[in-house]
Amino acid sequence: MLECQNISKKFGDYTALNNVSVSMPEGKIFGLLGPNGAGKTTLIRIINRITIPTEGTVLLNGRPMTDADVRKIGYLPEERGLYKKMKVGEQAVYLARLKGLSNEEAVAKLKAWFVKFGIQAWWNKKVEELSKGMAQKVQFITTVLHEPKLLILDEPFSGFDPVNVQLIRNEILNLRDKGTTVILSTHNMESVEELCDNIALINKSNLIVTGETDHIRREYGANQVEVWYRSGEALSTEANSFGIFLDEEKKDARRAILDVKDGNHSKDILSELISKVDVVSYKEMMPRMNDIFIKLVSGK
Repeated sequence: MLECQNISKKFGDYTALNNVSVSMPEGKIFGLLGPNGAGKTTLIRIINRITIPTEGTVLLNGRPMTDADVRKIGYLPEERGLYKKMKVGEQAVYLARLKGLSNEEAVAKLKAWFVKFGIQAWWNKKVEELSKGMAQKVQFITTVLHEPKLLILDEPFSGFDPVNVQLIRNEILNLRDKGTTVILSTHNMESVEELCDNIALINKSNLIVTGETDHIRREYGANQVEVWYRSGEALSTEANSFGIFLDEEKKDARRAILDVKDGNHSKDILSELISKVDVVSYKEMMPRMNDIFIKLVSGK
C-alpha cells in the first residue's frame, strides 16, 4: 500500500535520513523502530507531507502521494496538543469536522467512542481538567474517528496505565482486522511483539533491517529452548548435542535453557533429554524484540 523509495532528508549539513526504502503492506501493522534521534519522526513527517524529502519518493497504491491523500490519513503525533480552554466535546467535534464529518455525524460517532472509552462524563468539561491519560484517549479517538485507511501512531501508549494500554492495543488490532494499515512508532518492544506484523529499524539515519517481525526475531535471536525436568542432578553439557547456559533448581523441578546448534531438531533433542531425565515441559524460546533491538543498535 505505502512505499518509501530511497528517502533522504538533510537539514543543512545534518542528514536525518539516508537513502531509506521501506514497503508497508496493506492491512498490516508496521512497526517503525529506532532509538531517539534515529530519523523515525522525520520519515513520518515526510509521509504526512509536513516536510519534503531531499531525495526520494513516497508512493501510495503505486502513485505519488498528494495533499488530498494526506487528508484521509489518521495521524497521532508524539507531540500532543489540545486547546486547553475548549470543552472536550466541542474540541473533538471541531477536529472531526476538519476530517470531513458533518456536525451530526461527528457528535453521534464521538459519543459512541466516549462511552466505549469510559469518558462520556467529561464531554462538557474543559480540556485543561483532563488527566494526561484522558487527553490521550480524546486524541486517539479523534485520530481514528473518520475511519482512515492509513493510520500513523507515534508513541500512542505514552502516559497510559497498563489497563488503558491494553484498551488502545485492542482498538489498534480491531482497526487492522477491518483493513486499516497502521504505522506504529514506539519504544515499547512488548507492544511490537504483540502487534506488529512487519517492522523497520532505523539507526543513525540509516535503515538497519526491515521485514516480517517473526522472521527477524528468528534470524537475529539466539536459537534456544526452555526445558523443565525432574532430576536430582543438573544436565551436563558433556556428550550432549546441545549447549546449556542456564540450569537452576526451581521448587520441585529444574529449569534449563539450551543453546541449540544449527541442524539439530526438537525431536532429536527431546529424545536425548528423555533418555536422561524426566521431562515436564519443552518449548522453543522466541527471541525478544528488546534484545534484538539492543543487539542491532549497539552491536552487542
